[in-house]
Parts: sequence; structure tokens; C-alpha cells
Amino acid sequence: MNACARILALVLFLGTFGPPVQAQGQSAALDVAGLAALLGQRRETQARFVEERFVAGLDQPLRASGTLSFVPPSRFVRQTLLPRPELLAIDGNQVTMQRGGRTRTMTLDSVPEATALLEALRGALTGDLASLQRHYVVRVDGNAVRWRLSLSPRAERIGTQVQRLEIEGQGAELRSVELQLAGGDRSTMSIEPLVANLPGAAPAARK
Repeated sequence: MNACARILALVLFLGTFGPPVQAQGQSAALDVAGLAALLGQRRETQARFVEERFVAGLDQPLRASGTLSFVPPSRFVRQTLLPRPELLAIDGNQVTMQRGGRTRTMTLDSVPEATALLEALRGALTGDLASLQRHYVVRVDGNAVRWRLSLSPRAERIGTQVQRLEIEGQGAELRSVELQLAGGDRSTMSIEPLVANLPGAAPAARK
């Protein structure tokens, strides 16, 4: 997965964290506006992730694991721990990548595809649905207990990188993301929110 695709993936993986959902109305069908409202209440969030990337020409998927974090209003960090340490961070318009003792810094403006994606996701997080739907064909299935968000790019500059995204969640918690790249490669990520970081939530039980 190239640097641009990694940036695209990071924004989506972190852009859908949210607070605990209220019990009232959980069984009602969820629409785009309802999901945007559910996910639009930003707070500092941390989670663990396990990712598998399926790359053409490789018999086995590439596996990675680590942590994700979001600090409002616009700092996203993916810290890969295995199979080797790697950092990808977005802070406002600045992107920082660290790998193998080397650090690379760029601006989102230099990656137009990622900029368009970030703008669209920020629109969804703030309830600006016009921004999201300007860039994507959006479909929401399910209810507040269990839902699926499907995004298909409208803009050619995003479509050259991403074919589709399938995001599944339970309540306001993201549980899985599948990213299908235009070149045929794809990645799947399972996410375990660190419940202890959510205000009012009981600490997660130790296994």
C-alpha cells in the first residue's frame, strides 16, 4: 500500500470513532443524518487494531497490529507495533511518517486525493452531509445497535486510489473497515476500542 493509500486508510479508520450510543431509539433504522449525528460528537479516543492487507502476487496476507488515536479537532495517529514499528500521523494539514529510523513530513495539500477524503470525512464528523455526499455515494444500513456505512467515490481523484469502503460498527464504536483499492489490493481492519478511555464507561475486564 503506497503512502497516499495509507493516508486515506488512516483518515477513514479514525474518522468513525464516537461516544457510547444512548439506549433510546436503538432499534430504529439509521439513515445518513442519524449516523452523522451519532459519530459527530468528537472526543479523544484510543483503540487497538489488527489489519490484514491482501496484495496481488502474495500468497499470504500482510498482517499488522498496533494502536490508533484521535485527539480533537484534527490529530490522527496510527502507531504500528508489529511486525515492525511504524508511525503515521496527521495533525491538521501536516502528515508525518516514521519508519526504519527515518522520518518523512509532507502536507496534505501535496496529496490531493487524501485532502479530498479528509475534507469529506470532516464534513461527516461535523454533520455537514453535503460535503460527504459531494465526494461519495453514501449508503447506510442497519440501526444504532449495528450498522454499515458504504462509500463509493464520486470524484475521479479519489476513485483512482479507492474503489469502495465498507465500515461496520456497533453503537458508536467502529468494529471493522474494509478498504478496496482501485488496483485490486484490499485491506481489512478489526478494531477494539479501549473502553476505559470513554467518559462514564467502566474499565474493560482483563482476560
